[in-house]
Amino acid sequence: MKVSIVGVTGYSGLELLRYLRQHPFVEIVSIHSHSMNKKSLEVINPHLKQLISLPLEVIDPKKIMQKSELVLLATPSGVAKELALPFIEADFPVIDLSGDFRLKNPGSYEKWYGSTAPPMESVKKFDYGLAEYRENPKSKWIANPGCYATAAELSLAPLLKDGKIELDSIIIDAKSGISGAGKSLSQTTHFSEAHDNMTLYKMNSHQHIPEIMEQLNKWQPNLSAIQFSTSLIPVTRGIFLTAYAKSTEPISDEKLVQLYQNHFEKNSFIRIQEAGHYPALKQVIGSNYCDMGLAYNPKTNCITIVCVIDNLGKGAAGQAVQNLNIFAGYDERCGLDQIPIYP
Repeated sequence: MKVSIVGVTGYSGLELLRYLRQHPFVEIVSIHSHSMNKKSLEVINPHLKQLISLPLEVIDPKKIMQKSELVLLATPSGVAKELALPFIEADFPVIDLSGDFRLKNPGSYEKWYGSTAPPMESVKKFDYGLAEYRENPKSKWIANPGCYATAAELSLAPLLKDGKIELDSIIIDAKSGISGAGKSLSQTTHFSEAHDNMTLYKMNSHQHIPEIMEQLNKWQPNLSAIQFSTSLIPVTRGIFLTAYAKSTEPISDEKLVQLYQNHFEKNSFIRIQEAGHYPALKQVIGSNYCDMGLAYNPKTNCITIVCVIDNLGKGAAGQAVQNLNIFAGYDERCGLDQIPIYP
């Protein structure tokens, strides 16, 4: 399959390049940047010297569609909603890594993203790309999930689908590395602010909240709310998410682990830790893996789920490649079957 990457100079775009260059059935035929198309990619990113010979091109949908069979949009929210429209109108496959086509409830995008939503008729064409739970695997248009949303939804899926937790008890505490904010400069991500520090941000207002709720409501329509908080930690990559919920009945750690192992036994990128073991960020960095550890406290009747993903891997580019594989009918592991970077 011939593909083009738009927004290749961003962190997610560069990660797409890293995965797809090793894909046995995909050829990257063009790469595009709005702000840096007059520069050489290896000048902007010296780590790519002698590895990528493609020139950076302007974003021209007609030329992209002449060269490619699918386009990946690794551009920020607010930008993708405009770039995607010519491709949608031409019935051309799109995988969008931004949040522009994730929210299906009218008015939700305006409230949480603070800008005009893309046309709802276009939004409804996109299949939500939580890879392990795709509703329309052959959809030409895929809205790749957010990084926090991916970790939260995978963490809670078995418990919600099997009715194992009290719906009014869900608390999610999620922490992200600095790269989750993208390349744009801000005081929060300045080295002197982020290094040796931890900060909570977007309390009760993170744009992934409605995205998470829309997916969780597919499994439990009676779920009305979750408590969700996000923090920035001084690491480059990774999501460390801890979710808590009251159990509907006592359960041992071993049975809890077995529940998750049974639920995800056919999913290559979900790895459940043995009882009494909990994942660390380092074991998933540079990969598309999602690792989880579980515990039940009989004194509080509380289930704890610890989930780690690479925000640029399973939380962005890795899952986008996984969704490409699903769309094209390839093995889901194609281009992604790599050992995480450790240490």
